[in-house]
Amino acid sequence: MSNFASLPKGTHTVAMGMGDINGIMRGKRIPATHWENVCASGNALSIALLAMDMTSDVWDTPYVNMDNGYPDMLMKPVTQPTAIPWEEGVAFCLGGAIDEAGAPIPIDPRGTLIAQLERAKAMGLEIQTGTELEFYLLDPETMQPKDQGISVYTMSRAAELEHVLGPIRQQINEMGIAIEQSNPEYAPGQVEVNIRYDEALKSADQIIMFRSLVQQLAHKHGYLATFMAKPFIDQSGSGFHTHYSIWKDGKNAFADNGKINAMGLSFLAGMQKHMAEMSLIGSTTPNAYRRRQPYTFSPTNNTWGYDNRTVGLRVIQGHDSAVRVEKRDASAECNPYYLLACDIAAGLDGIEQGLQPTEPCLTDGYAVEDADMLPTSLEAAVAAANGSELVNMVLGEDRLTILTQQAERELEFVANQVTPVEFERYAKNL
Repeated sequence: MSNFASLPKGTHTVAMGMGDINGIMRGKRIPATHWENVCASGNALSIALLAMDMTSDVWDTPYVNMDNGYPDMLMKPVTQPTAIPWEEGVAFCLGGAIDEAGAPIPIDPRGTLIAQLERAKAMGLEIQTGTELEFYLLDPETMQPKDQGISVYTMSRAAELEHVLGPIRQQINEMGIAIEQSNPEYAPGQVEVNIRYDEALKSADQIIMFRSLVQQLAHKHGYLATFMAKPFIDQSGSGFHTHYSIWKDGKNAFADNGKINAMGLSFLAGMQKHMAEMSLIGSTTPNAYRRRQPYTFSPTNNTWGYDNRTVGLRVIQGHDSAVRVEKRDASAECNPYYLLACDIAAGLDGIEQGLQPTEPCLTDGYAVEDADMLPTSLEAAVAAANGSELVNMVLGEDRLTILTQQAERELEFVANQVTPVEFERYAKNL
């Protein structure tokens, strides 16, 4: 019997899904009476699940297409089913993709991170990651925030949102995803929730589940939760900040007496070197590049510094257990497996090659003129990713082709629209 076959008492349904190319959790609801069979043999569904866009549209890709008939794969649980507190009798878990022989599906995004963590393990290292996600809570009818004004970190706004953020913290915590805190962010309707650091694969798995659970809970409380990078052009964008540390023999290998050491700086240097070419991985839509503006706390270059929120890579020091590197450029909607895999690959390259970062930025990171600028358009990000040995190595040809194809389709779709702003500005005056 599978390790995951046992279910919480009273379970009648298991909701199991996995992260697609965009990190959206897709799957099925399965009767508990059939769960043991699923654990033993898997549940069949089309591989197209791993090659579709955020609207569920599909197109011919190298791995799955009309010529091969969009074949099936199997999904088996990779986390223990846990009871959903707000849905009696329903358990929830993450699945993984395999073929009939039990081998991983080559385009499953999860495999990219597994490969990099195996690389780290061979070096005697364990990667720990902490994650911070910003998102908006909107009225599902008007698609606008229900609150007004910027009240970042104010306790009064936190109390106003407690009827929805309280359950998000408490009930998702009950499901085993360790929520450390929540707070109002820098726009009406925008909030941030932090998940406690853990082993990197577990962290990425938890992001896939967390975003789905947040959207479910928000709906239950009369909100639409969106992780879209820049829903409002005049308001704050939503970021996905990742905190990295490496552990060895139970100790933080980045820390010496509360300060970042040579290994930590080499890991940082690897990420700094490859940051621009990895932009597509953390920002996959045209909209995501609207977030990348100076003086918005979204970085525009690959500068780094100590406790400096104007740079792309921020070093946090203190107790040895807390020493880490924060990477700040990704958007909240991106695929966590791809993001963590590429960042870790770059960092491990930095360690293996003994790379050294540039001098730290001690002032305004946006004003630095000799740093590598990050792409400000999806077109530029696609070109940089396709020309990157590291991105090609981490994702592999098929995964990168699918991601690139999606980006090109999104660019074409947006380019073929006449926006309300254009019509209002030009139809009346020209």
